[in-house]
Amino acid sequence: MAKRKSGRDVHGIVLLDKRLGVSSNKALQEVRRLFNANKAGHTGSLDPLATGLLPLCFGEATKVSALMLDDDKRYQVTLRLGRMTDTGDCEGNIVKEMPVPVFTEADLLHKLQRFTGPIEQVPPMYSALKHQGKKLYELAREGKTVERQSRRITIYALHLLDFDSEYISLAVECSKGTYIRSLAEDLGHAMGSCATVTALRRIAAGMFNLENAHTLEQLEAMTDAERMQCLIAVDAPLRQLPAITLSTEQAASINHGQQIRIDGHAPGAVRMYSEQTFLGLGEILLDDKLAPKKLFNLNRQVA
Repeated sequence: MAKRKSGRDVHGIVLLDKRLGVSSNKALQEVRRLFNANKAGHTGSLDPLATGLLPLCFGEATKVSALMLDDDKRYQVTLRLGRMTDTGDCEGNIVKEMPVPVFTEADLLHKLQRFTGPIEQVPPMYSALKHQGKKLYELAREGKTVERQSRRITIYALHLLDFDSEYISLAVECSKGTYIRSLAEDLGHAMGSCATVTALRRIAAGMFNLENAHTLEQLEAMTDAERMQCLIAVDAPLRQLPAITLSTEQAASINHGQQIRIDGHAPGAVRMYSEQTFLGLGEILLDDKLAPKKLFNLNRQVA
């Protein structure tokens, strides 16, 4: 006999303003319990030191979470010059201290230009990337360091918010795969010293912004009906794709994994709907056929 689910089927995305000091997974489980949701996942973790926007996916929305990992991000970060830690942030152990050369705002702005645009970045040891099947942070906790290949990332913009002789605050707009801790360390070295992150806040991820997010305390204070109103539609992150509305017969074929003929549409990925119901993602092929690629089952959406 199949094990009965203890929760309920909830489908949608909740924007959480993650608080300081908790892991992304702990934050996810706290919100999951509030919704009593059967299935949940997040879209790219924030370190315990980091706060801010953490999109949480429930139910069928977990099928789009991998796509959201590719989103561009925006952060606000404060780094301390003259100090380096093993984790790249102030929660780690100090491994190096160096004097900080005197610098002007013009000096700093000139250095920031070097880190704007496509750059090569070496991921930190304290990261979830894997080496021979083991996560780097697990190796780091064992006192091991392995060589990491640099990766191509893009820093779209670096805005100087504030600075003094010891601290620098920046607004960062960047591509997926960017490690702000590595950026801080590299900037510290460019300044003729070293650096570590003391505060980090994610402001935006893809189409989602922090101003629309809720804290755990705000979600806890809501009624169940109010929390359900916070759910963003499963297909919201896919709105950049063209939409196709199918007839009942066409939808039935698609839901059975069959290709159907459809004329007058350019080849490529599309969103598929039957009346107002989101069916999933499909691809229009060169022979004018629509093939299902990722199907969603939203018929059991909790009201």
